[in-house]
Amino acid sequence: MPKRLPSAPPVLPGLTYVRPLGSGGFADVFLYEQDMPRRSVAVKVLPSDVHDPEMLRMFNAEADVLAHLSAHPSIVTVYQAGLSADGRPYIVMEYCPGSLAHRYRTERLPLDEVLAIGVKMGSALESSHRAGLVHRDVKPSNILVTSFGIPVLADFGISSSLSSTSGGEVLAMSVPWSAPEVIAERTTGSVASEVWGLGATVYSLLAGRSPFERLEPGQNSRDQLRRRIQHATYPRMTRPDVPDTVQDILAKAMSREPADRYPTALAFAEALRGAQAELGLAQTPIEVATADWSPPSPEVDFADASLRGPVVSSVRHDSARRTTDPRPLVDRARDEDTDISLPVAPRRRRWPWGVVIAAGVVLVAAAIVWAVIAAGQA
Repeated sequence: MPKRLPSAPPVLPGLTYVRPLGSGGFADVFLYEQDMPRRSVAVKVLPSDVHDPEMLRMFNAEADVLAHLSAHPSIVTVYQAGLSADGRPYIVMEYCPGSLAHRYRTERLPLDEVLAIGVKMGSALESSHRAGLVHRDVKPSNILVTSFGIPVLADFGISSSLSSTSGGEVLAMSVPWSAPEVIAERTTGSVASEVWGLGATVYSLLAGRSPFERLEPGQNSRDQLRRRIQHATYPRMTRPDVPDTVQDILAKAMSREPADRYPTALAFAEALRGAQAELGLAQTPIEVATADWSPPSPEVDFADASLRGPVVSSVRHDSARRTTDPRPLVDRARDEDTDISLPVAPRRRRWPWGVVIAAGVVLVAAAIVWAVIAAGQA
C-alpha cells in the first residue's frame, strides 16, 4: 500500500506555516509559528478528504483526552483545537523537537536515563488511568522529547475509556509492543495491557530492538511477531550493564497472563524506582494527580463524531434598554477576579418634564417683553 502524501497545510488565524513534521495513517502534523505569544507549535490536521465518522470520533477524543491530561509534566501539552477555514479539524500542541522513535536503534541509551523515562511514563499512564482513560498505543515513537529534554507521552488518537462496555472501539495495535491479549483480540485495551506495553517499551530502549524481534533478516514480519508474543516467555536481554533486578521487573511487567503483571502503572513505576535506589541512582519522582487537589473533569465523549469549531462567546455590555438589574451598570460590567471594568458608554442625561415646560414659559415671556419694547420705540 503506497504511503499517503501529506495534505496542504491549512490557513489558521494567528499561526504561520513553517514546514511539515510528519504524516500518519489518518492525520498530518505541521510546524507553525504562533504570533501571540510567539512560539513554535505543532498542528495536527485531518486531511480535507477525510469524512469518516470514526476518524472524526478519534480526532475529537484525542483533543478532549489531551485537554484532560496535558497539564501533566510527562504528557504533551495541547493549546487549542478547532476547525480551519476550509473545514478541517485541527489540534495545536506543544512542539517537541525530539523523539525516541529511532534513537534507541542507533545508540545505546544509558541505563539511568531509561529507568527515569520508565518512571515518568508510568506516572503519565497512572494519571491517565485514574481519569478513566487508556492510551492503547504505548511505544517508543510515541514518547516525544521537549525542547527542555523532558520525555512526554503523545498520540492519544486511539485512546479509549476504561469503563467502556460498548465493544465498538476500533481494534488498533502496534504489534511489537502490544500485549498477548490484545494480539489475540480478547481486549482493545486495559490497565494490564498498558503495563505490558510500557514494559516492552522500556525493554526496547535498553535492548535496541523490540522484545520479540530477531536479528536475522526476514524473521520479523507482523504475523511472526504476533505468534511469538502470544506464545513466548520473556526474552532476557544480553546487555551486560542491565542487572538481574531490572530484568526481573521487566519480566513481571511482561508476564503472559495479565493477572501476573503489576496491578497498576504506578506499581510498575515504583518497582523501577526501587531498582534506581538499589543501583545508587537518583530516584525519579512519581507525578500522579491526587483527588485532594485535582478536581474531577467531565467525562470524554468517545462517541462524538461531530465537527466542532469555535463557539461565539458573549460579553455583557451597556445597553439603552431598560434592565431589571438594580446594580449600577459599571458594577455589572466588572470582572470581579481582576477588577478590570469593561468600557461603558455614558448615559444621556434626561431633563424632567417640569423643568422643560418652565424654561419654555420663560422664553415666551421674554419674547413678548422684547416685542412691546420694540413697538414703543417705533
